[in-house]
Amino acid sequence: MTSFKTRVLRARDSFWFLPAMLGVAALIVAQALVMLDRYLDSTALGSWGFLLYRVGASGSRDILGAIGGSMLAVAATSFSITISVLATASSTYGPRLVRNFMSDRGNQFVLGIFGATFLYSLMVLRSIRSDTDAMTFVPDIAVNVAVLLAVVDVAVLVYFIHHIADSIQVSTLSARVRGELVAVTDALYPKKLPDEATGARTLPATALAVGSDASGFVVRVDENALIAAASKAGSVVEMHVRAGSHVIEGENIASFTGNTSDAMAKEIRDAVVLDATRTPSQDIEFAIQQLTEMAVRAMSPSTNDPYTARNALAELAVGMVPLATRPAPLLGRNDADGHYRLTISLPSVPELIDQVFDAIRQYGLGNPPAVIAAVDLARRIGTATIHDEIRVAVVRQLTALRSAFGGGDADPIDVDTCCKHIDVATSAINAKA
Repeated sequence: MTSFKTRVLRARDSFWFLPAMLGVAALIVAQALVMLDRYLDSTALGSWGFLLYRVGASGSRDILGAIGGSMLAVAATSFSITISVLATASSTYGPRLVRNFMSDRGNQFVLGIFGATFLYSLMVLRSIRSDTDAMTFVPDIAVNVAVLLAVVDVAVLVYFIHHIADSIQVSTLSARVRGELVAVTDALYPKKLPDEATGARTLPATALAVGSDASGFVVRVDENALIAAASKAGSVVEMHVRAGSHVIEGENIASFTGNTSDAMAKEIRDAVVLDATRTPSQDIEFAIQQLTEMAVRAMSPSTNDPYTARNALAELAVGMVPLATRPAPLLGRNDADGHYRLTISLPSVPELIDQVFDAIRQYGLGNPPAVIAAVDLARRIGTATIHDEIRVAVVRQLTALRSAFGGGDADPIDVDTCCKHIDVATSAINAKA
């Protein structure tokens, strides 16, 4: 259930794609410049000749050998540094954040440019012919380009050191995940409901069920493809899964009525993309869980970093406060002719709120600064929302948090401070009702 377009997008986000493309480009450029050198070998370059640094066959071999060997060593060192950073991020902030390093264009470009320089130098080196050979040939233009690439690689190495040091910082990590949360919030819960959105309808029990033909996490549901297929077949589709759902082979992922053909069932399966891991492109729960996990891990006794927890909860507010102000999503979809075609599945905002505050209540009671940060998050959501059900959900979580914290083993001063913050936040939210 993976389309060609999805495979291409997945390849572009993988760690190997950009380095592989740069490597192929290096081979092509090397061959092209060698051919250009052969073409200009007997041609006078006139006044432009002074731009070329000519060192002969032996000197060119030494230069290319030094550049190629050093770039391969630097690439290996850079890769080792990246792996070390991945291990640190995984153990400290959570294994889900490793995906951010793997898809980071800066890391991909650095390793790609070092590998490309090595391949370029190797291809140019093999084309050199010395005076002892049947025909002397030194690709001076290609050798000079290799020197320029070496200069660029020095600048890239300096950039890499800065980039890798910056990327491991908590603020950078949380800001990147926050950007993903904001993007998926805007996509799934827009400020203005789409024209095709309408109230959801439930299909009758006689609707034909569609079973998954593979196992994994749902990473994408192509609504446009489902609407188009249902409109063409005169069917109505109801989705039972959403991005982030885990399915096993044979499990029902949807049901449909109308033209109950095998072709329609295949169209539905093709529109549901599965993968081994979750991604935040359509999965708002995963985006929220990443920041929540950062906060929870920071509150653990082994880490004991309440300031990282406060930073993660503040970044959560950037995505969740606007989410609480958006119009309630309509889960039905019409086609261009106004006929009802699709029922989708999305998590409600109260569900998302419960996921965050349940985790804080279960793992963060021993960390008063983090509890206060969570209370501030609740206050910001509850006072900003325009929906009563969200306000009720926030107050319910604050009440549960107060009860759990007050009944724990925390210092009485900390209990009193946190309870006061909870009472102030609850009053502010109720005042907005």
